Amino acid sequence: MIRPRRSLLFMPGSNARALEKARNLPADGIILDLEDSVGPDAKALARDQIAQAVAARGFGRREVLIRVNALDSPWWIEDLAMAGQARPDGILVPKISSANDLKAIADRLGAIGADPSIRVWVMIETARAVLHAEEIAAASRDAATRLCGFVFGPNDISRETGIRMLPGRAAMLPLITHCILATRAHGLEILDGPYSDFSNFNGFGQECTQARDLGFDGKTLIHPGQIEACNAIFTPPAEQVAYARKVIAAFERPENTARGAIQIDGQMVERLHAEMAKRTIAIADAIAAIGQP
Repeated sequence: MIRPRRSLLFMPGSNARALEKARNLPADGIILDLEDSVGPDAKALARDQIAQAVAARGFGRREVLIRVNALDSPWWIEDLAMAGQARPDGILVPKISSANDLKAIADRLGAIGADPSIRVWVMIETARAVLHAEEIAAASRDAATRLCGFVFGPNDISRETGIRMLPGRAAMLPLITHCILATRAHGLEILDGPYSDFSNFNGFGQECTQARDLGFDGKTLIHPGQIEACNAIFTPPAEQVAYARKVIAAFERPENTARGAIQIDGQMVERLHAEMAKRTIAIADAIAAIGQP
């Protein structure tokens, strides 16, 4: 079953008001953060508050992820222990660089008896991670890794490599498409990283549109004001959904069941377009089911 992941909003675990507010925001998912948005002195507080928030539930149909600290930090073991006990939908691990990192996470989750339903997401935000993206994605063939998808992290990549974050992200596109291909080759999801200038609505809309057209499943966000536009851009337009249903209906007619290509509205349509149409419909139906704009 396809789950809508148009918009996943980071919320700092150290901010109790933000955690409460997250229960009523129209985002498809919430990422309760223990890493970048939480200072060193607030890590323990954030861990306790996230544990309580997840245990209390009340997030409705929203997907709930916990972003732990990186494996080279002094906090990640305690973070994973809390997350494994709290049972969110998933755990987001930053600064993954190789398949060996996934094994370390899997071993730790196995050691604490974490529920098998908890999925693992990884942030691709280092040069090594981009270079090893296919290897990391391929590790999903081992069910023990729990790997569900990637989150592309352009800001840290920019910091490490010197690639400038300019409008249009032209210099970053080879890295982005490489990671998208790696996930699709192994049936994984991939989300775009956040757009930092949350007051620049036009720039944000342009980047969301670019992300959608590149093949991202959705985008991670840093401000609630970005949710509505992100959801709208990643929602298949009504006319696209209607055409998708028309394609499926046409191939289901008795005279077309054995045909590899047919004509619809003066255009040649192949079975691969029917498969694309099925995904469009599945996404649209999943969005309609959650009742969020």
